[in-house]
Amino acid sequence: MLMFILMWPEKKKRLKILRKSPGDRTLKLLCGSCSLPHPNKEATGGEDAHFIFDELAIGVADGVGGWALHGIDAGEYARELMTNAVAAIKEEPKGSIDPARVLEKAHARTKKVGSSTACIIALTDQSIHAVNLGDSGFIVVREGSIIFESPSQQHDFNYPYQLDAGGLGDLPRDGQVFTVPVAPGDVIVAGSDGLFDNVYTNEVAEIIKQAMEVKLGPQATAQKIAALARQRGMDKACISPFAAAAQEAGYYHTGGKLDDVSVVVSYVTAATPSNS
Repeated sequence: MLMFILMWPEKKKRLKILRKSPGDRTLKLLCGSCSLPHPNKEATGGEDAHFIFDELAIGVADGVGGWALHGIDAGEYARELMTNAVAAIKEEPKGSIDPARVLEKAHARTKKVGSSTACIIALTDQSIHAVNLGDSGFIVVREGSIIFESPSQQHDFNYPYQLDAGGLGDLPRDGQVFTVPVAPGDVIVAGSDGLFDNVYTNEVAEIIKQAMEVKLGPQATAQKIAALARQRGMDKACISPFAAAAQEAGYYHTGGKLDDVSVVVSYVTAATPSNS
C-alpha cells in the first residue's frame, strides 16, 4: 500500500512516498495482568494460565479442577497450552494473527494430561480477532460502556467446553470466533471464570471507567479487578453471577465462588507508524 504526502520545502515542491508494510501497526495493546491462585492451590500456582505477546495478542486458559480428583494438576495442561499458543503466534504471518489457527496448533502440540478452557485475542489494524472456548472470556469497554461481551460456552451448569490431549474433550473448532472493531481508548478485559463468576461485567466496566479517569495503568487496573473477584469469591452472602446461574439451573448456591482468578487488561492505543 502506498501513502502519498505532499510536502512543500522553502523553494520547491517535493513528493515524499511513505511505504506501509503489512507488519506496520496503527494500533497496539498496552497490557497488564494479575493472577490470584485459589488459596488452597498457591503452592502449585493454581490452575489458570495466561500470556501477553508483543503488544499484539493475549490469552487466558483455565485448567479444569475436576482432574484433581485423579491426582492431576490441570494447571500444567493450561500452562503448556498457553506456551504452545505463543509459539504458534510466532509462526503466524507478520501483522496477521489468526487466533483460531493458533489455538488449533497449540491444542495439537499440548500433551500434558488435563483439560482447559481457552481464550485468545489478537489485534489487527482496526479490530481484534478472537477465539473463545469455554467459560473464560472477554469484554470490550468503550467510554465506560460494554460494546462487546463474549458468551460463555457450557454443556451444562458448571460444565464448560474444554480442550484436552486425549481426544475426549471439545475441539478448537468448537470455539466461537469473533471480530470486534476497536479504536484508541477502548479497553479489553479478558479473564478466567474466577472473574466472571464473581463480578458482573457492568461492575468491571465501572472499574475501567474509574481507572481511565484517574489515568491508572493496565497493571494496576487488572489488580483492582482481580482483588474484587477474590473478595466476592470469599463472600458467602453476596449476589454473584455464579449464584444467579446456579439458581436458574435449579441448584442452591449463595455468595461467590472461590476459584483461581486471572485478569488481563489491555488498553487499545495508537501505534507510531514506521517510515521508510
